[in-house]
Amino acid sequence: MAELPKRYDPKAVEPKWYQRGIDNRDFVADAKSSKPPFSIVMPPPNVTGMLTLGHVLNNTIQDILARGARMQGFEVLWLPGMDHAGIGTQTAVEKYLRRTENKTRHDLGREEFLRRVLEWQDKHGGIIIEQLKRLGCSCDWSRQRYTLDDAYAASVKKAFVDLYQRGLIYRGRRMINWDPAAQTALSDEEIVSKPQKGNLYFVRYEIVEEPGRFLEVATTRPETIMADAAMAFHPGDKRYLDLLGKHAWRPLAREKIPVIADDAIDPEFGTGVLKVTPAHDAVDFEIGQRHNLPVIEVLHLDGRINCPTEPELDGLERFEARDKAAEVLQARRALTKTEPYENNVGFSDRSEVPIEPRISEQWFLRYPKTKEALAVVRNHFIRFFPAHWEKVYTQWLQNIRDWCISRQVWWGHRIPAWYRKSQVPNSKPQIGGEIYVGIEPPPDPENWIQDEDTLDTWFSSWLWAYETMDQETRRKFYPTSVLVTAADIIFFWVARMIIAGLEFKPGKSPKTEDNIPFHHVFFTSIVRDHLGRKMSKSLGNSPDPLELIDKYGADGLRFGLMRIAPTGQDIRFDEKQIEEGRNFATKLWNVARLRQMHGPSEAAPKIDTQTLSIFAIEVLARLNETIDAIEAAYREYQFNIVAQRLYDFVWNDYCDWFVEAAKTEIFSEDEPKKKSALAVMDFVLSAILRLLHPFMPHITEELWSLLRLGSGSIQFAAPPQKISLDRLEDVSGKRQLVSAIYQTVQAGRNLRAKSNIQSNKKIRLILRSDSNSIPGQVSTLTRLLNAEEVELDPKYRPQAGHPVAITPLGELFLTVGAADEARERERLDKEIAKLENDLRTVEAKLQNSSFIDRAPAAVVEEHRRRLADFTAQLAKLRQARAGLK
Repeated sequence: MAELPKRYDPKAVEPKWYQRGIDNRDFVADAKSSKPPFSIVMPPPNVTGMLTLGHVLNNTIQDILARGARMQGFEVLWLPGMDHAGIGTQTAVEKYLRRTENKTRHDLGREEFLRRVLEWQDKHGGIIIEQLKRLGCSCDWSRQRYTLDDAYAASVKKAFVDLYQRGLIYRGRRMINWDPAAQTALSDEEIVSKPQKGNLYFVRYEIVEEPGRFLEVATTRPETIMADAAMAFHPGDKRYLDLLGKHAWRPLAREKIPVIADDAIDPEFGTGVLKVTPAHDAVDFEIGQRHNLPVIEVLHLDGRINCPTEPELDGLERFEARDKAAEVLQARRALTKTEPYENNVGFSDRSEVPIEPRISEQWFLRYPKTKEALAVVRNHFIRFFPAHWEKVYTQWLQNIRDWCISRQVWWGHRIPAWYRKSQVPNSKPQIGGEIYVGIEPPPDPENWIQDEDTLDTWFSSWLWAYETMDQETRRKFYPTSVLVTAADIIFFWVARMIIAGLEFKPGKSPKTEDNIPFHHVFFTSIVRDHLGRKMSKSLGNSPDPLELIDKYGADGLRFGLMRIAPTGQDIRFDEKQIEEGRNFATKLWNVARLRQMHGPSEAAPKIDTQTLSIFAIEVLARLNETIDAIEAAYREYQFNIVAQRLYDFVWNDYCDWFVEAAKTEIFSEDEPKKKSALAVMDFVLSAILRLLHPFMPHITEELWSLLRLGSGSIQFAAPPQKISLDRLEDVSGKRQLVSAIYQTVQAGRNLRAKSNIQSNKKIRLILRSDSNSIPGQVSTLTRLLNAEEVELDPKYRPQAGHPVAITPLGELFLTVGAADEARERERLDKEIAKLENDLRTVEAKLQNSSFIDRAPAAVVEEHRRRLADFTAQLAKLRQARAGLK
């Protein structure tokens, strides 16, 4: 048996075991296996992405589930892959081209630009995959997929064609969200609403038919006045009824426009009059449709002003034009006042710039199977964790709008639609022209031009749960067991995958339960910094996970992060928690070394329950409780509770209490007792390693191997089972005695600290107790207290000034003759005052008839017990205080 080194070195251990798992094909799923299936598809990171703490959290959780399932005897498929990230990747390449060559994609042309993107992808792509391997992710890398793989791309194209042929995909001119930076359409789900501080501009429009009379409008966007098509008020607003049907002079790009009435106007906002700009506002567009108003566009695709009739504004960037428009209006005496104003503005979640509502011809999808998608979640065919996300999901589906699926980018899945050349003057397809949609190009391709646009990246990834699998794999592993993802893509991805599964029916039968993409969805937390800010590159507040791995080890990072990841709450990241993860690994290593010093471990230690010490009974009972708590926490995906229970059990119950207590037997000459203690150490240590393995795969594999606790890899070792203590006599009494001993030790340690006696200094203590259970435990009590001697004396009379602690076993005295009486008096006075306060609180509760009547009987009884305990302790403390002058 190889000896464990004195120090644990993650850099030596982690790569070794991860590579061994790869070499042994431990992570490869067998679709022919007779084992029950467990499957996860990885939310595909961007092909040019880098590891973030969000990725660490998400993938650690997936790895915990995958490794846990392997140990439970499942055939596990954790399928990895990457997303081509259409807008993100194209934007990165375009920025690079502008910086290095001062060129745009249009300068290069489509073919050359795509070649450059492929070069970029080959250079920068897939880095995150190697980083996930460093984290210890046990994916089946042999099945790695990419959204631009030929087979996957063909599936995306087929889905488009099928939906088009069924009338669910259509092309139309509608109001969409336009990203002026990326110069592409976006879906509603890609818009993030942010509060913005700006101004409210009060502009007056003169009435054409009544010169000298004005309508005043409050607007946040004076730069779009040139696109105004009407003035509008609410039909019930009597202030303006006499103006209905008249006209007003538009103050910029001067022209008369009608005054109309519409129910969409809020009489309480501003002056109660709205300037209607159908080309640049979604609500205004609907008003314009109802009143047959012209659509006047005054913005270029990049957000610059397009209005030659106002040369002072024409060509200006939109926000620069806002300030300039206010100046021009002021000069024309049309601006009456400006007030500070805060409102919510939609931002592109891709380029992080304010979007522009814009009329544009795009491809749209009418969502199918929305009622069915609601039902599978409502009826718990699919369960969300935390459950409150069901309400968010339901609200979105009940208010769903058609999905704009076309994007004005070149990198991605090109839309499989062609336009007859005769219908494409100046290379731009016309509405109503002949359109061909098909998997293959039209039979006479020379007469057709393919649509320039590509599909929204999410249109490809909504097929991810099943199109990543071949038929054999799908029969075994679809529907998948669980999806682990961030809540911010519940609409982008989760809901759409559910709809796709129900619509395309990739399962082994037409039944609903065979076609849902997953049974459970766990929504992870958002990792924030200590100030509560979301981590981002721009803020510079996100640590590099690889640097954390170098510093603390992958296991330390994983375990430390999981301890601070409460279900349903955001994470406040603190590197100290990762350091604690590393320290925890060191603690585990050291206790394993201690065990190894006393001979080889037993892979299947025999526990003779009749020879167990009371401390062994306690740690085995605590192990049983820990197993129960962990199983319950796993059922609810409460990973932080699992981590914390393991931390508490290993650090406190096992290392600090049991192992220290067991040293009395281990170092004794009593071979049966020594053997029993070592057997319990092996039994519990084996259980600990198996419970910890999903969280800390590398160190557990190393210790499992070096201690020879199993014949094969710990990855496939069965989870620990509880040991029955039912045949033991008076387990409850023995556990109460252990609890009393541990509390007494803690009280003794506190007494030593308060008396300024170093923890490593051997001292003599006297326990005044008449308990019959104590004599057999004095040697262990002495060890735990680090005492020279603990003397039992039921009739001890202390000298004045000897510090005392009131413990469950009796009064514990420090026999320090030179103790400072004044300091001891002060200490006892503080303890008496605290106990008196606790006693008053309990007495008040018991004197409250409402509490007595309403509280459960067990709670009332507990308060009565506390009253008796506090009273007895107070009497002893007062007696000790009275012995001092």
